[in-house]
This record gives sequence, C-alpha cells and structure tokens, in this order.
Amino acid sequence: MRLYFTALFTALLSTATVAADYTVPERADDGWAVADARAAGWDLAPFATAERNIADGTWKGVTSLVVVHRGALVYERYFNDGARDRLNDTRSLTKSLTALLVGAAIDRGLIPDAQARVATYFADRRPFEHPDRRKDAITVEDLLTMSSLLECNDENQFSSGHEERMYVGEDWIGFALGLPIKGFAPWETKPADSPHGRAFSYCTAGSFLLGALVERATRQPLPAFSREAIEKPLGIDAVQWNFAPDGTAMGGGGTRLRSRDLAKLGEMLRDDGQWHGKPVISKAWARAMLTVRAQARDDADYGYQIWRFRFPYRGQEQPAWAMSGNGGNYVFIVPELDLVAVITSSAYNQRFAHPQSQGIFRDVVLAALPAPKR
Repeated sequence: MRLYFTALFTALLSTATVAADYTVPERADDGWAVADARAAGWDLAPFATAERNIADGTWKGVTSLVVVHRGALVYERYFNDGARDRLNDTRSLTKSLTALLVGAAIDRGLIPDAQARVATYFADRRPFEHPDRRKDAITVEDLLTMSSLLECNDENQFSSGHEERMYVGEDWIGFALGLPIKGFAPWETKPADSPHGRAFSYCTAGSFLLGALVERATRQPLPAFSREAIEKPLGIDAVQWNFAPDGTAMGGGGTRLRSRDLAKLGEMLRDDGQWHGKPVISKAWARAMLTVRAQARDDADYGYQIWRFRFPYRGQEQPAWAMSGNGGNYVFIVPELDLVAVITSSAYNQRFAHPQSQGIFRDVVLAALPAPKR
C-alpha cells in the first residue's frame, strides 16, 4: 500500500511540475488570441517530453513549435537558435504560399481560373525549347498539382528538370518552359491509370514558373502582390523572398517567415480563407487547395501545392494537410480538429528531418490534444 501511494504521489508531483513549467503564449500586437492549454484540457506531458528531447539532442535541429487550437495560440516554444522574431528559411513550404497567391489572383480576375493555359502568359518567350502541342496545353492546375507532363522530377537526379540543374543557369523561366515532355517507362504509371487521373512528379521548377506567371498576371513582383493580398490582411510585416538571377521571385522555395506568421497562413486556410472573420482568399480557393488532386506516394496525397498525410489519432486514421519544406519545416492543418501546428527546423538535407517533424506532430501535438467536443 505504501508503494502504491508513493507511486501515486510521484505521478501527481510530475504532473504538477509539467503544469508549472507551462506558460500561456504571450499576447502580442500581431492579431493572435491566446488561450491556456491547461484550461482547455490539453495533456501537457507530451510537450514536456518534446522539450526534453530537443534540449538533450534526441530531436535535432528543431527551432520552434507553435500550436493553434480553435483560433488561439495555446503553445509556443523556441529552441536552439529559434526565436519569435527569427525569419525561418522554410524552403519548399514557399510553394503553398505561391498557391495562395495564385488563388488571390484568380479571386481578383487576373487569372481566369485554374484551367488557364500556362504558355499564354509567356508568349514573349516563344519558341520554347522542345516544342510540343502537349506543352501548350499545360494548365495552372497541372503545375499546382505537380502533375504536368514536363519531364521534371526533383526526386530523380537524372531528370532534365531537377531543380539543381535550374539553379546553375541564369534563365530559370526559360529552363522551365524548355523542358521536354516526359516519357513513361514500362514500370511507371501513366496519368490515365493513376488515382485522380494525374501522375505526380515533384517539380520545383514548375512552382517557380507559377510564381513567374502570377507576376505577369498581376503586373507586379510576387513579394509586392503577396504584401497586398496575403501579408497585410494577416498583419504580417516581415518576410524575406529569394530571387532568380533575372529578378523573378522564387515561388518554389526559400521564403522566410516568423513562426507565428506561418501559423497565420495555416489558420487562414483552416478557416476557409478567413482571418478574424474577414476573407483573405475566397472560401472556394481555400477549399480547392485542401482537396486531394493527386496521389503523391502510397502514404501521402497532394492538393494545390500542399501535402495530405494520415496519422493515427484516437484509434482512427486522421488526415492532416501540411505545408512542407526541406529541413523538417511544417505547417500542419487539421480543419476537423480546429488545429494548426507549426514546426520549424534547420535539419536541412538530413534524412531524419521529415520523419522527426511528422513524429512530433503525431506523438506530441495529436497526443496532447483534448478530445473533440461532441
């Protein structure tokens, strides 16, 4: 009996210590509401475990973990070189921001719709290298879903369109427009035989071309349009873009944002394009982005420049959308659970980076989340 009470006392003391270490996110002048995770029923123990694992180096490179529930910040911590004002190099997470800007241009009538032909915006660049009628038929949606017929695959070092080949040249637009049409080896699945009728192929050059297309459609630099359409409505006042040698903004990667601002992008998408009840992008575009358009892998699907993973949660499979970038950078979005989580990490080009961040979302955020209200 004495051992029982000793164990019980130890467990209660541990729980009390975890609760004592937790602090409610600071209310700042950035538009975020904050809430006490304890009062909302969150289990704080998984967060304490995460903090220990990051501190002792079990989990490497993590710089921030920010969690939003029901529209309010409930957890915010910075690690290693992370800080609230740090502009995180999010790498390919930029692609999701570019998709938001495509939607903003469509909302304003500057691009007709996602079926608009890409080639029409680059008439001054004709003739394209490797001309082909099928190239002229490529749509904005084809690029958004990583399923155009351009021979471009960043996961194949031999691909003509591999991003590293683009970076060593001066004309990135010409590089993307000049790619040949891909062929399908006997062991590859053709679009007609693929789920959703699309053959997925991860292509940063295509995302860059989307950003260049938005610049031409809006007749302004991508960062300027982003400030007008996305950043100002969300109260984001610090963003750093990368640029191609010719000055075209890099819509395919490398944009730097603060963690709390990344959370705003996720929360806006979760809430059907709204921020504080006001539309930033249309509900139609927010829902279009968060619709499965292609099967990326056996364990992942793809929308408009955004991933959809599946995680175990309370005995069921829970889909989660994810803005994702090299190094383990993520904005997870789960509309059904009113949940957004930001994980930033500097573990660039490390094999463990993506599994580690996905594990943090699964084993910390989802494990700590209170049961959904019925």
